[in-house]
Amino acid sequence: MIPLRDENPLQSAPIVTRALIIVNLAVFLYEVVLGSDLRGFMMQWGLVPQRLTAAFVTGDEPLTAGLVTVFTSMFLHGGWAHLVGNMWYLWIFGDNVEDRLGRVKFLVFYAACGAFAGFAHYFTNPHSALPTVGASGAIAGVLGAYLAAFPGARVVTLIPFFPFFRIATLPSALVLGFWFVYQFFAGALALAWSPSGGGVAWWAHIGGFAFGWLVMRIAGGRAALAVHRE
Repeated sequence: MIPLRDENPLQSAPIVTRALIIVNLAVFLYEVVLGSDLRGFMMQWGLVPQRLTAAFVTGDEPLTAGLVTVFTSMFLHGGWAHLVGNMWYLWIFGDNVEDRLGRVKFLVFYAACGAFAGFAHYFTNPHSALPTVGASGAIAGVLGAYLAAFPGARVVTLIPFFPFFRIATLPSALVLGFWFVYQFFAGALALAWSPSGGGVAWWAHIGGFAFGWLVMRIAGGRAALAVHRE
């Protein structure tokens, strides 16, 4: 299921959500111009679990430098599809979560979700030498918060039944619940088949989503049922 938009009115302009999208786009454009230097840039600023292990266990890496990459990795992306997919979900669901939490709290919440997701990935792949990049862990936290706050909000969704496609308006609980279940089973299979890591950071998504859901349940509870206003 691919969400196209939600029917959940806002009370204020989503300035932080828009700013995050702009920053992610700007960083990616910088990546594009790096050319052959991109790999070194990703290794330096991406989250490399092996480096964190060296910092935590052996002291062979500076702890501060390793922890910084937990945050800088949130703004790096591995290609246009990676960037557009993440920003699309942030655009659809981030504005209402920002509206609910307030701008400053939302920014802190976003960073905390990304950090928690990064450590969830680290603990499931502590010896991986591959850099992990992307905003998806933080955005997964936003999705979890949206589910907790607006379970009845309607989401216009593209449902592919190859070779046919259908557009349906579904409750966010179904759309985001399906997303989480898919991530969970994919993450479980990844651990069973490829415990050394690589590919999609499924457990970053799972950890970020669970963290975001829990924080919103504690901090905000449920909002009233969202309705569409013309």
